[in-house]
Amino acid sequence: MQAVLYVCHGSRLAKACEEAIAFVEQCKMSTDFPIQEICFIELADPDIATGIEICVKKGATSIIVIPILLLAAGHVKQDIPEAIQKARQRYPFLQILLDEPFGIHEKMVSIIIERMMESAVSLHERAMILLVARGSSDPDTKSAMKTIAGMLQQKTNVSRVDVCFLAAAAPSLEDALQAAKQSSYQTIFVVPYLLFTGVLMKKIEQRLRSLTSSDQQWVLCGYLGYHPFLKELIKEKLQKYSRLTIGV
Repeated sequence: MQAVLYVCHGSRLAKACEEAIAFVEQCKMSTDFPIQEICFIELADPDIATGIEICVKKGATSIIVIPILLLAAGHVKQDIPEAIQKARQRYPFLQILLDEPFGIHEKMVSIIIERMMESAVSLHERAMILLVARGSSDPDTKSAMKTIAGMLQQKTNVSRVDVCFLAAAAPSLEDALQAAKQSSYQTIFVVPYLLFTGVLMKKIEQRLRSLTSSDQQWVLCGYLGYHPFLKELIKEKLQKYSRLTIGV
């Protein structure tokens, strides 16, 4: 029997976990796989091992692992594969397929634009955009964010789109804010490239509150969140697998 295991990041904040669970429940309704479960990489339960165990106890012979993550970094390249490898040793009969995170996609750029539009501030010629990503030591993360920034610039015709990171990569949020502050741009759209609220989102909010500039407008946009476009991407992924015969 086929199962889908949705792997979310996890957070110390209950609201963040609740958002993830609500999103997964919506995804479940758009597909007819008989077994569908959620788990978390860290900071919340159940963990990946437990999520796989629950699927097996419900009769799963094959599991499609869907990372509910923005980019391929340490979690996708190391943490999830390690958990899968341990599960394969524990359940030799079990077929486990690991899918990709959302990655670079036009729909991700569309979500960014929608978040900026929600601010009701016009995207004029003296405006710039600052994308604030979580960050990773994996160079692919930085490369992917640069690509997304380029796609965003092309779609909005904004003359400058910068990228910064909250941890493990440069430029840092502080450096990027200082560069924007010293620039000639009148309006700076700050877009948190984050799936959920949490400690990192609060860090951005606190830092922007401390900025004072008489001739610049700082616009903090909403984080990406579990947008309906992401549900569409998940549905497309699962439709691909539903056309395959796996674990039969």
